[in-house]
Amino acid sequence: MDLVLAEALQLAAASALTLLLLLVFTAHVTAIKMPNLILGEKEKFFRTPNAAGKELFPSIHDHPTKELSVIVPSYNEEERLPLMMDEALEYLEQRQKKDSSFTYEVIVVDDGSKDETTKVALNYSKEYGSDKVRVLTLVKNRGKGGAIKMGVLCCRGRYVLMADADGATRFADIEKVEAALRDLQPEPDNMAIACGSRAHLEKETIAKRSYFRTLLMYGFHFLVWFLCVRGIKDTQCGFKLLTREAAQRTFSTLHVDRWAFDVELLYIAQCLKIPIAEVAVQWTEIEGSKLVPFWSWLQMGRDLLFIRLRYLTGAWNLEMPKKVN
Repeated sequence: MDLVLAEALQLAAASALTLLLLLVFTAHVTAIKMPNLILGEKEKFFRTPNAAGKELFPSIHDHPTKELSVIVPSYNEEERLPLMMDEALEYLEQRQKKDSSFTYEVIVVDDGSKDETTKVALNYSKEYGSDKVRVLTLVKNRGKGGAIKMGVLCCRGRYVLMADADGATRFADIEKVEAALRDLQPEPDNMAIACGSRAHLEKETIAKRSYFRTLLMYGFHFLVWFLCVRGIKDTQCGFKLLTREAAQRTFSTLHVDRWAFDVELLYIAQCLKIPIAEVAVQWTEIEGSKLVPFWSWLQMGRDLLFIRLRYLTGAWNLEMPKKVN
């Protein structure tokens, strides 16, 4: 009996080792070595609604000419985008009236939408001017991370804010993440990241969720902690503020374009010892999420494992590409 058990354990160990080696091999050979940082020819320009023609987007490598850039990834968001834009622009305009030195831009990144997202966003560009609201329309869907990355690489701000198109986070809470960023004192290289967090709402959220979704949530949190990022309770909140230098450094080496991009972003930051703060923000669940609970969590779990394995095996590295765009 003992011999049979020992053989069963050996077989199990050998199978586990074989599976691990297979995962490592698959993660390495399927990795695209360099991140996709290139805009297509039709994507390099933003439209100027009040004038005939188009203008070339600037680069994050240029000198900043705005105080704040707000990047809004949008996929089929013609219905939800107006609420977010109305709230954000009202806040930003009021802030500018109080402080004339404050300047901003909002870049709506249409991630290959099949609806009228671009048209809706261009209406705001017409109303506020293309110096304040710009629309980057991607020809093909790249994923949320890919959309944000393309927007970041075209921005003009000293500070870069990621904000979801559904407006789930109260926009005025930017003041909280700004304060957290200042407290980090990002000198001498001026690199720092402040993350909005919904961790304080976890108990309330669990009470409204099924046991299965709660189990998936805890499983995802464990994988994030075990494989990639420690010390951040909520990696997935779409409200993050970065200094321009931190945005340039992290997004230029970001590979993941789908839902798990936040985790790789923070993984890169922690590897580079970029200081990160986490601050509670007011968040409300908005109907119409593109996240499909089971399959999206499964995809993110796979991405987390591959993030870790690809950096460990050297398939990915933290070196800056020689040329962006």
